[in-house]
Amino acid sequence: MGVEWEAALLTLLVVRLFLRGTDLAEKKGRGKIAALVESIVREPVEKAGYLLWDVDYYKEGTDFNLLVTIEQPDRTRQIDLDDCEKVSRMLSPLLDEHDPIEDNYYLEVSSAGLERVLNREEHVLYYLGERISLRLYAPVDGEKSFIGTLLSYEDGVFCLLTDDGKERRFPGEQVARAATVYENF
Repeated sequence: MGVEWEAALLTLLVVRLFLRGTDLAEKKGRGKIAALVESIVREPVEKAGYLLWDVDYYKEGTDFNLLVTIEQPDRTRQIDLDDCEKVSRMLSPLLDEHDPIEDNYYLEVSSAGLERVLNREEHVLYYLGERISLRLYAPVDGEKSFIGTLLSYEDGVFCLLTDDGKERRFPGEQVARAATVYENF
């Protein structure tokens, strides 16, 4: 490989690292915006009778989106379109008043869905006694995916009663993704 190719590859690597660093900084900034919005909307959402499941601020193409995810606190029924519309109409003027986002964005209000990701401790604890799936970063006993009943979650460790009848423990550092399991019998 010639010196010119090596210089071109080095330049490309530097540009890619710079862009990756810029992207990470942008993601971190968007995380701060989501946290700020969460602090603004949590109380009104809960006073309206819903559980604030999550807030995400992300870029899709050239558009910015603010996604507010809600849930029923007692899980007696599913969130429907009327619930999402009610919360959207409630939050829109509140967000206009506080103006936490400089960019133009689309406000989306959604249910967490049937098979939702459990990415916070409060999410995991909400599903104690329910069936969940865990996907691991690396295999344990030759498997990377486990489904079972969540028996406990203490000190960041998931305890599952798996479908084979075994009680298994998985430290959170091993878990790439935890999610609910929807079974329609």
